[in-house]
Amino acid sequence: MDSSLQVPVARVREAQDRLARTVVAMDSESYGAPSLLPGWTRGHVVAHLALNAEGLARAVTGVQTGTPETMYDSQEARDRDIEVLADEPPVILRERLAASSDLLVNALDDLDEADWSEHFDRTPGGQGIAVRAVPLMRLREVEIHHVDLDAGYTVEQWDPDFSRALIGSMAKRGVAEPLRVVATDLDEAWDLGAVQDGRSVVVSGTAAALGWWLTGRGAGTDLECQGGPLPRIGPW
Repeated sequence: MDSSLQVPVARVREAQDRLARTVVAMDSESYGAPSLLPGWTRGHVVAHLALNAEGLARAVTGVQTGTPETMYDSQEARDRDIEVLADEPPVILRERLAASSDLLVNALDDLDEADWSEHFDRTPGGQGIAVRAVPLMRLREVEIHHVDLDAGYTVEQWDPDFSRALIGSMAKRGVAEPLRVVATDLDEAWDLGAVQDGRSVVVSGTAAALGWWLTGRGAGTDLECQGGPLPRIGPW
């Protein structure tokens, strides 16, 4: 599936609303607890999601107004801002996440049809991003990092359409060896890398489990592998 697939803005809003409910339900002490991401607390995850929305909103608004803006000033600034915001009190993190989430979906709603064909840079002179890819980008960020919070939301709560889109976009990543993934609950398969001599490792499982593993998360214990050992996937 093409990672530039148009995801309705309403889907992004719904995912952000689910995330907000989880974040609001966490008590103050929970923000300092470890997340599923090495070296990051739950506060870091919330900070990242807030700043990701702000950066995307800034870039999308720049396209809409004809004044180009990057998503982040630099990779270093992005990393520094996450660390700074993660240290703020939980009430600030909650407010920042809510405001930035609304800012982004409102910016997307304001786009004209022609704006969706435009591009912006992630950082000055860095990776170019298609505006049409933004809804799926944000949906991935929200759904994956919602699970990373380790606060009750799991991959089993992903809907099939998201799991399918996630596998399709993760399938575009480079792999060390040819790999086929088979979603047993969707009866669909994806090939990663160039198959050599008609052979490849075949990994099967539910679409959600495959999507999670393809982001470099989990040990893959709920997956079946044929043709060799379960490959190691780098973090997304």
